Amino acid sequence: MSELHKFLFDGMPVRGMLVRLTEAWTEILRVRASNSATGAYPAPVSELLGEMAAAGVLMQSNIKFNGALVLQIFGDGPVKLAVAEVQSDLSLRATATVNGPVADDARLSQMLNVAGGGRCAITLDPKDRHPGQQPYQGVVPLHGDHHEKLERLSDVLQHYMLQSEQLDTVLVLAANDTVAAGLLIQRMPLKGEGNLAAGLTHRENEDQIGRNEDYNRIAHLASSLTREELLTLDVDTILRRLFWEEKLLRFEPQQGDTGPRFACSCSRERVGNMLRSLGRDEIESILAERDDVEVGCEFCGQQYRFDAVDAAQIFVSPMISQQPVPPAIQ
Repeated sequence: MSELHKFLFDGMPVRGMLVRLTEAWTEILRVRASNSATGAYPAPVSELLGEMAAAGVLMQSNIKFNGALVLQIFGDGPVKLAVAEVQSDLSLRATATVNGPVADDARLSQMLNVAGGGRCAITLDPKDRHPGQQPYQGVVPLHGDHHEKLERLSDVLQHYMLQSEQLDTVLVLAANDTVAAGLLIQRMPLKGEGNLAAGLTHRENEDQIGRNEDYNRIAHLASSLTREELLTLDVDTILRRLFWEEKLLRFEPQQGDTGPRFACSCSRERVGNMLRSLGRDEIESILAERDDVEVGCEFCGQQYRFDAVDAAQIFVSPMISQQPVPPAIQ
């Protein structure tokens, strides 16, 4: 069962989380593999998407945001876009758009940052928006401070979180065809709570970057965790091996209905909204060529069909949706 574990280091300004996605992750892969038009993801894409799903759960849990956290990587390689979305209740979904061949040993730059145009974006979309309120979004390139291409998602996100929260963070991520997992260790803010949406700018927190000895020691231990260990060992074993000399204050694990799980928020109403945004002329031109408009959700594979009567109804009845479902019009 997919699970999320949170813990604190007693007497130290350091917190941590460890997530293991099992059935939630394999369901995402199953849906993709069952799509006759696309087939399964290439192994490097699957690994990247699994790491994104695990990272999304960790980041959503870390900021306690009431809404959707959407992690996107887009660029100029054979992978056009990779997306992981995690709701405040830890329901999640993920998808990737692959436009060209991906080598079995392809790295991040070869998939999404061939010419240096790759970007990583994190969007926080509030569940109940106020009138005129826009989602918060932060974007960083897929390269470091010296313009070197970053090859690990964890490096990209650590750089992002250091910029957005001014807090030291270590991320260890890994995924295969059965498990997607991640460990997050973060220095806690001296004042208030770090929040991606708030863009914490306390000078005291910024001045502490890299200077807290407790955090530096624990971060060094966390960084020693290997990909194989993260994917194969249970949570208790991992924490015991890494931090056996530290006193951990652990919270009740989140699993089942309160833990990470696959769920898609697409609906016929939201797809209807998307079609309405295309305009009546565009929909009528599609219907002139075929009997109906067919839209497939890229996250769960659900197919929605609209005939001429359904399409006419779209432009008669107002429909409201907070965010569009990524469509595939066939």
